[in-house]
Amino acid sequence: MLLESLEVHNFRNLQGVISCGQHLNIIFGENGQGKTNWLEAIYTLATTKSFKTARLQDAINFDEELAWIRGTVQQSAEIRRTIQVTLQNNSKTLSINGKKEAVNRYLGQLYTVVFNADELEIIRGTPEHRRKFLDAGIVGIYPPFVQTLADYNRVIKQKNALLQSAQENEFSLEKTAEMLEIWNEQLVALAARIHKARIRYVERLQGVLEKKLFQREEISIRYVSSLEGKGDLSDYAALLTERLKLRVQAELASGYALLGTHRDDLEIQFDGRDLRAFGSSGQQRSALLLLQIANLSVYFSQHNEYPLFLLDDIDAELDYKRIGQLLEFLSDKTQTFVTTSKESFVEKFGTNANLIAVEKGMPKTHEN
Repeated sequence: MLLESLEVHNFRNLQGVISCGQHLNIIFGENGQGKTNWLEAIYTLATTKSFKTARLQDAINFDEELAWIRGTVQQSAEIRRTIQVTLQNNSKTLSINGKKEAVNRYLGQLYTVVFNADELEIIRGTPEHRRKFLDAGIVGIYPPFVQTLADYNRVIKQKNALLQSAQENEFSLEKTAEMLEIWNEQLVALAARIHKARIRYVERLQGVLEKKLFQREEISIRYVSSLEGKGDLSDYAALLTERLKLRVQAELASGYALLGTHRDDLEIQFDGRDLRAFGSSGQQRSALLLLQIANLSVYFSQHNEYPLFLLDDIDAELDYKRIGQLLEFLSDKTQTFVTTSKESFVEKFGTNANLIAVEKGMPKTHEN
């Protein structure tokens, strides 16, 4: 998989075309010129989402009604495809070689892994960030999983609406349980699929973790079900069904669904200690990189090719020693895009890189 070129129109402040190198691409320029926006454009082209905003239409340039991102992707020596994401008003259109495609058919044409300050929430933040990390990785190797997630979220939304209505209208426990039954049946079926997929994905990540790339401490990960300690997790569907019946009163009192995979977490430890609570800032950054590198490796094991790796403002998060170790590790593996505002970074790591200078959102290939 190789992104050969990227053309952008009215996405953020971006205009123009960049040609991409096969290995290391360094996007550089002064702060506020649009370096991160180019990484966001690549990420959006690959995932149809942004790593900066939940509402993608916010990325359309001011006073414009339409924006698009188009990329040429080499998927093998013989196969090249042009993929495009078009944003207009509140709509998003996806196309492959000019033909409109549904999201589950579009995903998989290009895959990216990103490292930036916001992604540190995977380590530091709430369980939701870690669940999203896992789900994005699973979608990368099995795009139809995106539909399972959408269906599950729809069921949770409907169940929450029912619980809140039952609470407001003071429905009896028996009536509430009866009304919940159809939604709980769907919830169990979908949650069982999600639980199985996440467990398997964590096992695959754990199997390829480069545990000591940066420091002496070893990191380990474990999927933690919210049903842990409540019964036999090997028969997740039966256990969840049982617990849902027992917790109707509690869910009615709260007005929200209290059971399911939307309550699960990913435990990340170093040397047996909780990294979120006890890890230093440097250890947390290193752990995130190790997780993302494992993400790359799992994708490779599935597809026999590496996804793109996007590293934003890398020298603000890592020292040059670690950056050197990282880039050396990646050099023969993945097409990598990094951003920097420091000339010293370009001087140190840019000798064999594709250099792209950015000013006011406009790129120009920089000669070494």
